[in-house]
Amino acid sequence: MKTDYRTYHPTKKEWVSLILEAALLCAAVAYLFYRNVIAIIPLIPLGIFYVKSSVQKRGTARRDKLLHDFREMLSGLTVALRAGYSVENAFLDAEKNLIQVVGRDSDMTKELMWMNAQIRLSVPVERLLMDFGRRSGAEDIENFAAVFAAAKRMGGSTADIVRETAVTITSKIDVEREIETAIAAKKYEQKIMSVMPAFIILYMQLTSPGFLSVMYTSAFGIIVMTICLAVYGGALWWGAKIVDIKV
Repeated sequence: MKTDYRTYHPTKKEWVSLILEAALLCAAVAYLFYRNVIAIIPLIPLGIFYVKSSVQKRGTARRDKLLHDFREMLSGLTVALRAGYSVENAFLDAEKNLIQVVGRDSDMTKELMWMNAQIRLSVPVERLLMDFGRRSGAEDIENFAAVFAAAKRMGGSTADIVRETAVTITSKIDVEREIETAIAAKKYEQKIMSVMPAFIILYMQLTSPGFLSVMYTSAFGIIVMTICLAVYGGALWWGAKIVDIKV
């Protein structure tokens, strides 16, 4: 079955890990903000949000890796086409190069191996690329597939198209890496600042438990802690959005 990279489907092991992490998160929040195990029940939506967010992040990471490996594939494809290989043989040569660079287990290698198997059955390359571009969820791959298909129909220079696309994708990835390097320290600071409020509450609970007791034993205190939790969650979400820069 062909993989649809637009949606991420965790394995059973990943589901168990995510659910345990969500349960621990809800338990920690219930203890810090309410000091009551029963508070875990109304915090279940928080656990569901955490699981969904984690699945989305893993899906994004997988697509980013697929795009990076696609760039490596284009590099090998460009070299083969410039050496005079036909399009079909160039894809076969690119498969050998990709196995050496990223390994046989990467998603891009598996996709290329499947495409080459279909090419041997006389399936048009452009149809395979269009299908892969649609499933990849990556705009650059979709654009390449569309341009490649148009070039094949109109008799354009396949080697030049592949080379120009490789240069464009490489430049984009390089810019993203420069941005990541520039804001790496800020991301680290943001993560530290994100957990500081929780550590402060924990420290006060351990060193001066009576100081915050009114916040856990009165209706007004529970309302205040709920407002603090909402503000804290909003700050975490906004901080993550600020450092999440896309090219």
